[in-house]
Amino acid sequence: MLKRTTLTALIALAAAMPAHAQDSTASEAPETEAAEAPSYEAVTADTVIATVNGAEITFGEVMLARQSLPQQYQQIPDEVLLPGLIDQLVDQEVLGQSSDEMTLATQLYIRNQERAAKAGDVVAGLLEAEVSDADLQAAYDEQFADFEGTEEFNAAHILVETEEEAQALVEELEGGADFTELAKERSTGPSGPNGGDLGWFGKGMMVEPFEAALAELEVGEISGPVETQFGWHVIKLNDSRTSEAPSLEEVRDQLTDQVRQQKLQEQLESLKSEATIDRMDPAAIDPAALTDLSLIGE
Repeated sequence: MLKRTTLTALIALAAAMPAHAQDSTASEAPETEAAEAPSYEAVTADTVIATVNGAEITFGEVMLARQSLPQQYQQIPDEVLLPGLIDQLVDQEVLGQSSDEMTLATQLYIRNQERAAKAGDVVAGLLEAEVSDADLQAAYDEQFADFEGTEEFNAAHILVETEEEAQALVEELEGGADFTELAKERSTGPSGPNGGDLGWFGKGMMVEPFEAALAELEVGEISGPVETQFGWHVIKLNDSRTSEAPSLEEVRDQLTDQVRQQKLQEQLESLKSEATIDRMDPAAIDPAALTDLSLIGE
């Protein structure tokens, strides 16, 4: 049913448009003398732009029809789309009025769409509601009350292919060579051009042998050769620190979303607790029936 409806709408829209408008690559019209700007009537979503046997079609309905067009039609100028969309809705209304009956599939589709649209309005309202500073502070305190900082490291390394090369680097460094310059000259790793700098990172972000060697270093110390699957490393610990909880401002947007989601869930649970809900046990239904479209006349 949905595919047939969409196809019918596209055929109607395409038929209503000039041929050149259906080609998104059509060349621009030749330049003409400047004309006066057209005079437009003011419209609102409730403006009636057509009637069919007394049934009204509003500008808001045309706007929604435009939003639902496939991507290839979205590129067509609005001045071309507008008359085509109006013609499409008029044609659909004429066809719809020609029958007093709807298929079961169409009735079910409309019920689902109405249910989803009304629920969507409620959800949108709750998710756009203002969140008070008190609610944000409460959410922040709850999330970070038991925050325990973890150790973080700032380190650099020089990566080479063999243990002998790594040992030679250690000896040069012990003799006073500059770590940054040696990394730029000799490291085969991607951080080499940056002096081997790895920036700040926490535990678990480096491979085990590298991290184990780093844990044995004091700030400013340089390791002996360390082997990983990437090659041989000489590591320097530049600094270490214990991570701190982010400030409320840093997580304001995240907490705002969380508070809104929580309020939405609370509202849903409250409404469900007040509603009379009876449902069949899904286990009593053959799952194969879910895709048996003959049940809805498809």
